Amino acid sequence: MHFEKTISQQAALTKRFCDTAYQIRDIQLFQHVSEPDVEFIHKIVGHCAVLQVKANQVVITARSTGANLYIVLAGALGITTANQEGRPSEQVGTQYQAGECVGELSVLDEESHSATIAALVDSEILAIDSVSVWKLIEETNGVAKNLLRLLSFRIRTANAQIRNRQKVGEFYRQLSMIDGLTGLHNRAWLNLQLPALIDNAQLSGTALSIIMVDLDHFKRFNDEFGHVAGDDALQTAAKVLNAGLRPSDFAARYGGEEMIVLLPNTNLQSAQIVAERLCEKLRNTPILTHADKILPHVTASFGLACLADEQDANELIASADAALYRAKEAGRNRVSL
Repeated sequence: MHFEKTISQQAALTKRFCDTAYQIRDIQLFQHVSEPDVEFIHKIVGHCAVLQVKANQVVITARSTGANLYIVLAGALGITTANQEGRPSEQVGTQYQAGECVGELSVLDEESHSATIAALVDSEILAIDSVSVWKLIEETNGVAKNLLRLLSFRIRTANAQIRNRQKVGEFYRQLSMIDGLTGLHNRAWLNLQLPALIDNAQLSGTALSIIMVDLDHFKRFNDEFGHVAGDDALQTAAKVLNAGLRPSDFAARYGGEEMIVLLPNTNLQSAQIVAERLCEKLRNTPILTHADKILPHVTASFGLACLADEQDANELIASADAALYRAKEAGRNRVSL
């Protein structure tokens, strides 16, 4: 084993555990044991080596098999990453302080270690072989109970870390579904959610309407006032859409200057009322730049469609897009079905 070879090469000092001044009940695994158990523990671990480990020296290598449980008598061990030469490069996880143990899972299940453990500072550790560990478990109730408590704590800690990672992962997943400029949902969100909304509407027999929104003459606006002002116009339009919707409705940026509004449980007539209100609100909303300069109002064309029998997401969007084209053909700044 790499650790044992390193210890041998460095001529580390070994001692008898019973000869050290270390108090046995200061060790987590041996706390609250009876006096007879203390005597038995001394007897079992009396032959185990106490090893002096230099800072950054690897004690356990990830994916290696090991038959030792290590107890920190002085100093500290920690989970680290290892470089190509197998040397620790960065601390990334749990620290094990004096009195704590590490490596017990690999002793119990005889599987390989899941992480690289190295000394964070010059440390002194007690190495208990697997045979001795099992003797302690089988013959002393106190050690067995302490080990169960330790494993329970480790499991709870691992579960908490998993939950935290899931929360962080969900946060970034949600963040990836938001358009950075407008704050609306993005195309990825739409591709995920619209089919689900359609399935729900078809199964429940409820209506689903969508509105395609395209800012009128947006290229001309960009050319005349600049792309920064164009971004301000997009943000203004997004705020108008969001402010005019119910909590159960959704707005997303479809691409460029196009946006889409999803109206669950809304028939064509009700959706038209919503679209007309949004169209009027947008034409009357001024655009303020970052310098508080007022720009000309922008307008938009609105194409409206309601989910038909056996339509899928692409077909529903195509229907709304065709209605949007009719709004543009009719002079823009209006709603078409």
